[in-house]
Amino acid sequence: MIEKAVQKKSSKNLLKKTKDIALSIQFSLDGFSFCVSDILTKKDIFFTEYIFDTTQNSPEELCQQIETIFKADLNLQLEFNHVNVIHQNKLSTLVPSKYFDEDVLTEYLNFNIKTLKTDFVAFDELTGIDAKNVYVPYVNINNYLFQNFGEFDYKHHHTILIEKLLKTANSNESNMYVNVAKNSIDIIVLKNSTIIFCNSFSYDSKEDFMYYILFTAEQLQLNTEEFNLYFMGKIHLDDELYTITYNYIKNVLFLESKNAIFKELDISKHSNYILLGA
Repeated sequence: MIEKAVQKKSSKNLLKKTKDIALSIQFSLDGFSFCVSDILTKKDIFFTEYIFDTTQNSPEELCQQIETIFKADLNLQLEFNHVNVIHQNKLSTLVPSKYFDEDVLTEYLNFNIKTLKTDFVAFDELTGIDAKNVYVPYVNINNYLFQNFGEFDYKHHHTILIEKLLKTANSNESNMYVNVAKNSIDIIVLKNSTIIFCNSFSYDSKEDFMYYILFTAEQLQLNTEEFNLYFMGKIHLDDELYTITYNYIKNVLFLESKNAIFKELDISKHSNYILLGA
């Protein structure tokens, strides 16, 4: 079963104007979301999120769900001027450019995760920090999208998240940013517009969730009474995840987007930050 949440009531009328619109889609094993933007104004004009009741076990199962949704959702059957795809998974690692060799991409990943011989490995440029993000995209999803849209651009979600955080972070102090998904979190620590730490972790309980935050703080020697922790994604003030964090970290905040589309959405401004953050 899939829960569909179309958050903007007037979106269908806007999307009838198919000229000069772009599509951005973010995929994970927990579901996917997409937004449509006006290329001329560079403003997001439509947003939809699909949430799966259960996490898919494989990219193949994810692709089956995607195919079903694409056939049913008329807003995904429009003619788009440009398509951007974001792959959200834990199959990635950052490599400083001075140590990067495109011929050994799999070796970088094997330090952190188990890859298969059949895995296709890609990388994104992170010019802001002079590094590469090496990762495994959902190739079957890419193939399906190519059949629907032709050529498109794709990146890993860490790349998009880091790029957006670097535009907003200007503190000389170390700040921790935690992007919360259904069963995983991304933890990024920035200082002086430099990435100090970036990784993803799976969690099954609030104790697991808190462990990874505190472990990261301890390894980086961050004082829990001093550093700021900014939440994004699927977390709210009344969540047990927020409550347990606030018990251990003094300064807990939400990183809210300035995207004007939130004026018409019944969702928190810190949610869906990778797609809608601005």
